[in-house]
Amino acid sequence: MKVSALLPVKGFRNAKQRLSPLLGAADREHLAEAMFRDVLREVTRARGLEATFVVTGNDKVAEIAAAMGAAVIHEPAETGETGAVDFARLELKRAGCEAVLILPGDMPLMHASDIEQVLAQVPNGATAPFALLVPSHDRLGTNALLLAPPDVIRLRFGYDSFTYHLSQVSARGLPLRFFENEAIALDIDEPQDLQRFIAVGRDDGETYRLGSGLVVRAEGRLRRSGGA
Repeated sequence: MKVSALLPVKGFRNAKQRLSPLLGAADREHLAEAMFRDVLREVTRARGLEATFVVTGNDKVAEIAAAMGAAVIHEPAETGETGAVDFARLELKRAGCEAVLILPGDMPLMHASDIEQVLAQVPNGATAPFALLVPSHDRLGTNALLLAPPDVIRLRFGYDSFTYHLSQVSARGLPLRFFENEAIALDIDEPQDLQRFIAVGRDDGETYRLGSGLVVRAEGRLRRSGGA
C-alpha cells in the first residue's frame, strides 16, 4: 500500500488561541511556525512514505512547505481543519493517491520513527478499504489517520473527534484499528500541553528551543503578577 502524508496547516497569525493565558499573540505565532517546521522535517525524514503534501490557504505556510520539500495543495480559502483535509483528500484521490496519512502540524514530540511505527501497522498485502486511527492522549482527539482510499470515511476534527471517527469506521463496516503512540498523542493546544512537552524534553527541535524560553518568561511574568 503506497501511503502519502498530508498535513493541514493554517496561517500562523492568531494561531493557538487556547495558549493565550500563557503566551501573547506574537509568541503563539512563532511557536506555531516552529512546530510546523519540526513536524514537517520529521515527516520528510520518515521512511515508507510515497510523498508529503501540505494543504493550506496561507502563502507563508506554502513557501515554507515547498522549501522543505513538500508538495503544496493550495486551498482557495482557509475553511478550518476538516474543510482543508476534505478538500485535499478529494484532490489526492483524483490524482490517484492510494492511501493518505493525515497528521496535524502541532505534534513537536514526534520523530520520523513514530511515523514509521504507524506505517508498520499496515499488514503486508493490505488493500483498500483500510482505516487506522491514532488518538490524542485524552482520547478526545484524533492525531493521525491512515486511510485507504483517502475518502474511505467521513472526518470531523475538533472535540471528541476520536469517537466520531471510530463510529464512521464502524458504519463503513471496517475493522476498528487504532494505534497508541505517546509522541503523536501530544498535540499542543492548551498551556499544560506545552508545559508537558517541555518537561518531557525533545531538545533537537525548534519548538523546544523556543518554547522552553517562552514558558520560563511566561511563568515568571505570572508569578510577578500574582505577587503584585
